Amino acid sequence: MPDEVLNLQITDLTAEAKGVMVIELRSTTGQALPPFKPGAHVELHLPGNIVRQYSLCNDARETHRYCLGVGLSPSSRGGSRHVHRSLKVGDTLKVSPPRNHFPLQEDAPQLVFFAGGIGITPVWSMIQWCEANGRPWHLFYLVRNRQRAAFLETLGGFGDRVTLHADDEAGGLFDIAAAIARQPANVHIYTCGPTPLMLAVEAAASGFPDGQVHFEWFTPRQPTASGADKAFTVQLARSGRSLEVPADKSILEVLEANGLRVESSCREGTCASCEICVLEGIPEHRDSVLTAAERNNNDVMMICVSRSRSENLVLDL
Repeated sequence: MPDEVLNLQITDLTAEAKGVMVIELRSTTGQALPPFKPGAHVELHLPGNIVRQYSLCNDARETHRYCLGVGLSPSSRGGSRHVHRSLKVGDTLKVSPPRNHFPLQEDAPQLVFFAGGIGITPVWSMIQWCEANGRPWHLFYLVRNRQRAAFLETLGGFGDRVTLHADDEAGGLFDIAAAIARQPANVHIYTCGPTPLMLAVEAAASGFPDGQVHFEWFTPRQPTASGADKAFTVQLARSGRSLEVPADKSILEVLEANGLRVESSCREGTCASCEICVLEGIPEHRDSVLTAAERNNNDVMMICVSRSRSENLVLDL
């Protein structure tokens, strides 16, 4: 567990929509919390050694509280189920300081958001920032039905800047390709939601520069197949140790098996907790966090899922 972990108290629990709970967390001593920017998330440390990442959905100008939107997953491995069924006001939780791998491009001339279901949580924080700073924006909010649409009443006050699509009312899925085709060339597109939505936006926005299309993945995207996994060697620059990474083990697993403590959480390449600097060698990136430009730089990697294209990697460990 990170040394700088925060001890925060649950001061409010709100059923924001069907299957969506908003948790308000504050310092037990009344102190200001570490600041964050829209798109940031924190990690909740739950009973049973469960660590889960949840996006901050409140106004980033607030320093007295964090608000998290948590959707109840039908395939919950214990995280969202515990949040919805067991947490209560007054409970104290260990919480990591905010991290942000989905940052808002604050000088973008136009911002368009695609939010699917609980993917509205980081987007709602971004919209509040846009409103506070007079930035133009539009939201495409895609849900199965209105009952599952969090923050719907508040978003309704923004008029035609919000396009709500409920599958049950529309009789089918939203035409993402048509919506993206109408966007100006300088738009920045932000998407958070289920994998089918992410893949649809990614395909429809393929004509835009990579730096203008941004994603926050809930679940790991499937890496491009590059043949059977092969063994390789990692050299730890600080200690000089060399370790063999077999085809059926991750770098993280090998490090842990050799008594090395490395921060990690999701173990599926979505949270970036295990990001490590690469000093030599060429990683094979399999995460769902790094942008195309960051992957091309090959100077960092997520050691929980990514492997090596070269026979040897030198890591800053």
